[in-house]
Amino acid sequence: MATRIFLGTQGWNYEGWAGPFYPRGSKPKEFLSLYANIFDTVEVDSSFYAIPSENSIKGWAERTPKNFNFSLKLPSEITHKNRLRDSQAILVQFMQRISLLGDKLGSVLIRLPPDFSPNEHVALRNFIEQLPQEARFAVEFRDANWLNGSTIDLLSRRNIALALTDSRWIHRTLSFRLVESYPADFAYVRWLGPRELTDYSRIQIDRSSEMAQWADAFAALKERVSCIFGYFNNHFQGHSPASCNQFKELLGLPVTSPDALIKQPSLF
Repeated sequence: MATRIFLGTQGWNYEGWAGPFYPRGSKPKEFLSLYANIFDTVEVDSSFYAIPSENSIKGWAERTPKNFNFSLKLPSEITHKNRLRDSQAILVQFMQRISLLGDKLGSVLIRLPPDFSPNEHVALRNFIEQLPQEARFAVEFRDANWLNGSTIDLLSRRNIALALTDSRWIHRTLSFRLVESYPADFAYVRWLGPRELTDYSRIQIDRSSEMAQWADAFAALKERVSCIFGYFNNHFQGHSPASCNQFKELLGLPVTSPDALIKQPSLF
């Protein structure tokens, strides 16, 4: 069976996208529905700050087509404040809430802070044992010392993905080395970039060569997993929708131009 590839962006609610991506004059409440005409997945950033409301979850599901899916960040209360300890109650609450997405739940990202080192291996192991097996989970480490066989073994026992990143914490070359020993039957990829970029309306950094390297990595990943989720940040090149479409073209995937969102005036 061919590997399914879902590519999207980290978030959708950016005013700077109105004009270059969303039709000029679009209202924020329309952004998600418009976005879902171009891409088939999105990473939700807001869940990092608080558990989404029931109305929000239902609204997301209602405004997107059947084949669309959401990946959500685990709340920072679990990952950063509690550092994975004593978090069973909030974990259960979070999982019950996002279960309202049904088949539109793609995966859950456990994004750990840079100072979460292998010295906290026990906390990670104990937390992983609490995770429900019916959902997909990926872990993003921001300390390269985690990237070893012991961590791979820990994740593989529960089919948990190791988030491959292009970032200042984990360089792409380290991510590429992990492909051959990937721990899960699905993969999770994130493209980050310099935080000083604040204009999200256009491409400002040429990362064509890095994209070509990632295309090779995806070819190798496809030999090992049945599904890949990948999400571009605005900071990677300046405008993540364009980055995503650029990468889809490299992979030979169908690309929908943002021009398709513009409604032409009727002649009659």
